[in-house]
Amino acid sequence: MRIAQPKPFFFQAGKRAVLLLHGFTGNSSDVRMLGRFLEKKGYTSIAPHYRGHGVPPEELIVSNPEQWWEDVVEAYETLKSEGYEEIAVAGLSLGGVFSLKVGYTFPVKGIVTMCAPMSMKTTDLMFEGVLKYSRDYKKYEGKDEAIIESEVDAIRKAGMPGLPALQELVYDVRSQVDMVYAPLFVVQGKLDDVIDQNSANIIYDEAESIEKSIKWYENSGHVITLDQEKEQLHEDIYAFLENLDWHV
Repeated sequence: MRIAQPKPFFFQAGKRAVLLLHGFTGNSSDVRMLGRFLEKKGYTSIAPHYRGHGVPPEELIVSNPEQWWEDVVEAYETLKSEGYEEIAVAGLSLGGVFSLKVGYTFPVKGIVTMCAPMSMKTTDLMFEGVLKYSRDYKKYEGKDEAIIESEVDAIRKAGMPGLPALQELVYDVRSQVDMVYAPLFVVQGKLDDVIDQNSANIIYDEAESIEKSIKWYENSGHVITLDQEKEQLHEDIYAFLENLDWHV
């Protein structure tokens, strides 16, 4: 059965632009509702897919964080080439890590991190997450259980060589959080059982931003953009964006 693949999006509205970044094993659907909300408020947004994401898991396991960062940079440069001079960035999980990296690498108006990790589990535990994603993807395709297990077993045997580099990326960004000076909004779900929630405090405490705030969402888990407080999150991100020093 062919399934409808989620697609990257570029919602063009006003002159203020927001780069929206999804999580590891996620895709643009992580941030699509936020993008549509911002579009209604007059903000342009772009959400790329990192290589290997939003496609069969066999493509994920041969991709790596260096490629994903290239995809983030390409989306930022797309905004610039389309005439958007003022850009904010918001990301979920790994997307939040990339948002910080964007923030100390390129000019940005503001940064939103959502449930972004500053530490990583062992590569074995991370790979278990990849296998779960693989199984879920194949179930969604409507494949027979025996075929699913056979294909997931093949992925298990192949492994994912890029996982150590993912750990390294997170710790490298953590070591440079004090290079973040742009206004910052740190978001964390209190029910998040995927990452160490203290990561939010690390980001908030170590960023050098003069304007920074942190908010804990009592009833939200890791994928906070799709959880039950998403409408409040949308409003909070919009309020943060509205307070930035835009010139357009």
